[in-house]
Amino acid sequence: MGHNVSVVDAENPAVDESAAPSGRSAGSALEDNPMMYHRRVTSFRSRHGSLKDSQQRTWDELWPVLGADVSEEPLDDTAWFGRSAPLVIEIGSGTGTATAAMAAAEPEVNLVAVEVYRPGIAQLLKHIKNGGVSNIRILKGDASEMLNHMIADNSVTGFRVFFPDPWPKARHHKRRFLQTETISMLVDKLRPGGVLHIATDHADYAEFIAEASAPENRLGPLSGPSPMTLERPQTKFEIKGIRAGSTITEFIWEKIEE
Repeated sequence: MGHNVSVVDAENPAVDESAAPSGRSAGSALEDNPMMYHRRVTSFRSRHGSLKDSQQRTWDELWPVLGADVSEEPLDDTAWFGRSAPLVIEIGSGTGTATAAMAAAEPEVNLVAVEVYRPGIAQLLKHIKNGGVSNIRILKGDASEMLNHMIADNSVTGFRVFFPDPWPKARHHKRRFLQTETISMLVDKLRPGGVLHIATDHADYAEFIAEASAPENRLGPLSGPSPMTLERPQTKFEIKGIRAGSTITEFIWEKIEE
């Protein structure tokens, strides 16, 4: 891709080579890839079962207004939000702690969260209600189907993909969301100057992402201010991760004008 790499690693300057694929350092493919990436700490996400009574009540109240299932119907975010604003899509919002905080920090954007896990969506709805956040809508279902059918090319200001499932076993790598084809599709949907922001806490997946993104020549480092916030709030799970010494890698790209 022909661009220089910018590395910020103040908190964790040492690369964890023990977590890299055999015979190769964890920094090799990352350093060869044209991106800006940051090292920070994180931890694992917790999972819960069925909805609690309070979650179900919040779901019944808010889902009909703020939620929809992934479908083949093109997304009309202007009608859904009741306004025209830059569109940011978060793929895999989890329990929504960061989603709600980032939306509150950028009220000028329309933020669509995509998630398959119903209890996680219920938690996000609770954050929305408790925080009085008005600029979030939620799609429940497969993100690939959403990209294929619902999102127009050159329409998205920013994508966030935070901590996608790493599928750590080699035979499961084909299930990883961030394949070369998917990254290219994300870039198709971005408007020129739009941002793709990825974070992972898995060293091998970071290498995988660096390699998968290498053929995409429409991505480069930010050339100016970001059109969306890049500051992720630190969740309680990340605080636990700090104590455990976990690290994350963040990729921040801009779609280059063609």
